[in-house]
Amino acid sequence: MLNNFVMPDLYPAAPEIFLLLMSFLVILVDLFFGATHRWVSAMLTVVALLGTAAISLVTFDGQSVLTFSGMFIDDVLADFLKILTCLAVVMMLVYGRAYMAERGLDKGEFYVLVMYATLGMMVMISAASLLTIYLGLELMSLSLYGLVAIDRDSTRATEAAMKYFVLGALASGLLLYGMSMIYGATGSLEISTVAQALYQGQMEPALLMLGLVFVVCGIAFKLGLVPFHMWIPDVYHGAPTAVTMFIGSAPKFAAFAMAMRLLVYALMGRDGEVALQWQQMLLIMAVLSIGLGNLAAIAQTNIKRMLAYSAISHMGYMVLGLMSGVVGQIEPFTAINAYSSALYYTVAYVLMSLGAFGTVLLLSRAGYEAENLEDFKGLNKRSPWFAAMMLIFMFSMAGIPFFVGFFAKFAVLLAAIKAGYTPVAVIAVMFSLVGAFYYLRVVKLMYFDAPVDSAPIEGGLDLRLLLSLNGIAVAGFGLMPDSLMALCTTTLMRSL
Repeated sequence: MLNNFVMPDLYPAAPEIFLLLMSFLVILVDLFFGATHRWVSAMLTVVALLGTAAISLVTFDGQSVLTFSGMFIDDVLADFLKILTCLAVVMMLVYGRAYMAERGLDKGEFYVLVMYATLGMMVMISAASLLTIYLGLELMSLSLYGLVAIDRDSTRATEAAMKYFVLGALASGLLLYGMSMIYGATGSLEISTVAQALYQGQMEPALLMLGLVFVVCGIAFKLGLVPFHMWIPDVYHGAPTAVTMFIGSAPKFAAFAMAMRLLVYALMGRDGEVALQWQQMLLIMAVLSIGLGNLAAIAQTNIKRMLAYSAISHMGYMVLGLMSGVVGQIEPFTAINAYSSALYYTVAYVLMSLGAFGTVLLLSRAGYEAENLEDFKGLNKRSPWFAAMMLIFMFSMAGIPFFVGFFAKFAVLLAAIKAGYTPVAVIAVMFSLVGAFYYLRVVKLMYFDAPVDSAPIEGGLDLRLLLSLNGIAVAGFGLMPDSLMALCTTTLMRSL
């Protein structure tokens, strides 16, 4: 048996291996230093993630390399998303360090779970097999369940973790069942082989369609699309704000990669006949998500729940771009433009989400959660600079020119129009106007209402500096949108 074993090429998986080894080091360091020197574990985690991003950049050569018996791929899309994922997690750790420390939640297991969740995302991003996608998804999900419940004294956090766990297990089961159906229909778990079988017509159509439905349901859950969105408001509200920031940012890159690998790379079919099936499913879910997300957000008084429903609508816009790349005889460049607009939207959303939650963390302090809209009253009088930063994030999320959110939304809607979905684009624009109401409400509270809290803003220098850079980035990419869009387009052109 061992005579047939071939040692896989470990070089393409160097970032993942480095992060795994560093997680062991963090466990040992935390064991020896304990609670008195928790900053050491925090610094090591940040160094590990920055090192992982650096290795992804160094090993990047523009080539697509398969390893681990064709189950793992290192291509341009994988390297790009891994770097962004690591940077997003580092930003979350810097934003949330003081918040977690003040509440006694910056335990060693917090940093280890963050690293394992990131590792799961990276495995999902580089998956070349249905099995690898599932393994990465479970590693990420199990770590996130633990992070949501890390505040063991909070009944709200425990309840949120239980809901997340039960619904997440159901979604994982649906996805696994769908993958087994696809395996039964095509005879393979490898994404390239499944794509080839579909192209050549060597599959069981009925079994494939059944598997496709379950796979789309699993993807929709991870993206938080209607009607698989029910976990998002409760988890966003119940989890500690730093964990909410984590869930609402980096996993979106992994979910985008999963959608691309499963739907675009594997389940396209000859002339897109299989893709037309999942396109219709995504179209319905995108419209429902945009509609329900924006309407439900209006009724919220808690900013974390508001941002949760906002996330549902934003993922609806992202999926709108993703499904616009699939039309009968569509030109290849138009398809790439649609997929790159979806990637562009994901990057823009993660950047805006980190900033919005970062402002919530800035206003929070020991024994005080700044998670109600009332807490933002008169922020301009307390700190004009950070009120301006929050204004940038809210304007960008609302899609107001000239911020990155406007161009991301414009790119997605343009892709939908080019694909012949002009009525859908009109509906999306109308709901975008609805969404502008609750974003502008936050701006109104900051600039036109009297402060209800006169306490000084206590955020550390690292948090203030990063939040400022985050706001400048959202404004800067809005003034120079072509740079980021060109990067997304080049990434996908070299990966498809």
